[in-house]
Amino acid sequence: MKNITILGSTGSIGESALDVVQKNPKKFRVAALAAGGNVKLLARQALAFHPAVVSVRTSEDAKRLRGLLGPGGKIRVLCGEEGVREVAAHAAADIVLSAISGAAGLKPTLAAIEAGKDIALANKETMVIAGGLVTRKARRKKIRILPVDSEHSAIFQCLAGQNKDHVRRIILTASGGPFYSMSIAELKNVTPAQALRHPRWKMGAKITVDSASLMNKGLEVIEAKWLFDIDVSRIDVLIHPQSVVHSAIELVDGSVLAQLGIADMRIPIAYALSYPDRLTNDLPALDLAKAGPLAFFPPDAKKFPCLRLAFAAARVGGTAPVVLNAANEEAVAAFLENKICFHEIPKVIEKTLEKHTAKTDPSLEEILLADGEARMDAAGILKKLKRG
Repeated sequence: MKNITILGSTGSIGESALDVVQKNPKKFRVAALAAGGNVKLLARQALAFHPAVVSVRTSEDAKRLRGLLGPGGKIRVLCGEEGVREVAAHAAADIVLSAISGAAGLKPTLAAIEAGKDIALANKETMVIAGGLVTRKARRKKIRILPVDSEHSAIFQCLAGQNKDHVRRIILTASGGPFYSMSIAELKNVTPAQALRHPRWKMGAKITVDSASLMNKGLEVIEAKWLFDIDVSRIDVLIHPQSVVHSAIELVDGSVLAQLGIADMRIPIAYALSYPDRLTNDLPALDLAKAGPLAFFPPDAKKFPCLRLAFAAARVGGTAPVVLNAANEEAVAAFLENKICFHEIPKVIEKTLEKHTAKTDPSLEEILLADGEARMDAAGILKKLKRG
């Protein structure tokens, strides 16, 4: 029996993880949950899974949650940054699923590592902005960081038993999102509603827009660099619209090993939570005969410059990926609010990066400072943009 804490329990990953827990009651128990402002859903989760402690964003949210949980409850209700850090470090947990969206997931993930918890990592931004810091702390604490993203889970599985010196490159696959067949002119007119209609995966709003711009794949490149200790020059991206091959590795003798499966996040979530075991499930099996032809082609960096910007930031290193991520979060939020056009997202990111002088091997304080400064720079750039 593994005791699990879920950071971001009301998001798509958190809900999928709780579905895995519910279907495997002899394998898992929920120790603690943290969420943002979706108090009603968190209350339902808490009443169903009986964690010892839960945390929400604000004190007002905490008051509402206590009311929904009813009098005489045994579940402690916390709030704010201190609350989510306490949840992350909860003594009873064996593994912490880090699924808070964006840079906000960094501090709770570090708290879980400091508490000696294995990490099932769904929050790629943690590695993007603080990969060096996180991996050093994990080694010192002798804990495992197990990837949850379908692409990194695929690579993790393909690397099992391989001699690291035999790996020539990593190949990350990308669906291409909803806009890959559009022209540059057409991309200027796409709406947030269109961007949120992903053809293969059901995800949160921010990550869905990132998938449409290919920034999500760029962030995954940086995450892979740290997870698998490999230089970005040995990481490639291929567009694979069918989302059957979740990623692959190429070995020095030319062999390519790939992991295939249906597009359902419960599979990599279950693998990370149960590792080194595998769980059976009731999901449909992959039928290769019905999957149709599997296509692969290189990404179009002219149409989707976010991927180019991510590779560039990864090569610079230090605080450059911090700025990349912060500017992207601000730009995506503005796009979702109809304040800028889709094609202006990479413009905001590029201009923000141009303002920054990267610092090598940053401390946590330097990472947070760079993040804050980048958000202010991005906000200034956004003010100057006019809706097309």
